[in-house]
Amino acid sequence: MANLVSVVMQYLTPDMIAKIASALGLDRNVAQKAIAGAIPALLASFADVGSSPNGARQLTNTLTQQSGSPENLKNLIGGSRQNSLAETGSTMLSGLFGGGTLDTMAQTIGKFAGISEGTSKSMLGMLGPVVLGALGQQQRSTGLDASGLVSLLTSQKDQIAAAIPSGLADQLSAAGLIDGATGGLRSGSAAASAAGGRVAEASERTISRTGQAASAMASRTAVPQWPYWLVAAVVLGGLVWFALGRSGEDTVAEVSPPATTRTATGTVGAAPTDLTVGGMNLANQVNSSVGSIRTVLPGITDAASAQDALPKLREATAQLNEVSSRATQLSPEGKSTLVKLIVAATPAINQMCDKVLATPGAGAIAKPAIDELRGKLDALARS
Repeated sequence: MANLVSVVMQYLTPDMIAKIASALGLDRNVAQKAIAGAIPALLASFADVGSSPNGARQLTNTLTQQSGSPENLKNLIGGSRQNSLAETGSTMLSGLFGGGTLDTMAQTIGKFAGISEGTSKSMLGMLGPVVLGALGQQQRSTGLDASGLVSLLTSQKDQIAAAIPSGLADQLSAAGLIDGATGGLRSGSAAASAAGGRVAEASERTISRTGQAASAMASRTAVPQWPYWLVAAVVLGGLVWFALGRSGEDTVAEVSPPATTRTATGTVGAAPTDLTVGGMNLANQVNSSVGSIRTVLPGITDAASAQDALPKLREATAQLNEVSSRATQLSPEGKSTLVKLIVAATPAINQMCDKVLATPGAGAIAKPAIDELRGKLDALARS
């Protein structure tokens, strides 16, 4: 099966990259750096969206509605319909990821490439339809249905993650966008490997100890009717029991259980299936809000930046309000899990809020929005 990153990148020819750079007023090398990070980041996010049944339906519907091939779409860049393409693309991506997540991605990629958040978001708006168009063509050419497309994306998560430049990968992880798909997987594999090594060592020690015990028993026993093959069978059975028991212990102690679904923004943890209410995964919604908050608050350094941050803080609070209204439909176990997610995220957010409130000129402007945000987090933590 073709590598999806390569499939998309084949449409981003040097000529097209030059057009994007010119349209956005960027140096070509800067544009190329941003695009090289944006393509795998978008694909990783599409894979996350498809990890839930509702998200898979959304992704399939978006691909169905996508008009024009990547070849035709790239001809719009640099033309009179360029702004329309960027706006349409941003709208599609916001519908799939959530507005807060898209803004966080744009800011993170912009920081990595050295461009403004607005320019980065316009670039993502241009690239989104191209990536979706390439996925749609791949789906049609291989005859995949919705589940087949999701399986394809899921099967290539490691390849997609590996294509993200290391500097950007760190920033996306810090922003809570990719940690569940990359670092978590690698750490789990490492833990499993370490556990396997310990089991092997334990097995070797067990073999040695059991062999010594068997020899001692054979030399001391006065019961000749115990044939050697029966003694060996008993020893082997004990060895298998011990090794399996130790293997289970090491796995439980060292390997975190795999997440049932990958959160879209990985900030506070994986989203269990019982946190989906009315087609919305509440943990994903919390992660989107928390990711946006953690990106916005550190950028508040004066009165102007505080004023600029207010809409995003209010949007994050609105997301938490929606979580709160739907959380009443969760099972007791689901409510408990949601509370744990909120409690885990709150201390870092409170520290950021305190720093903003103590900033001259910014604190007074941001205080009403911060108070509302904190109140909503506190209410969710007590629900």
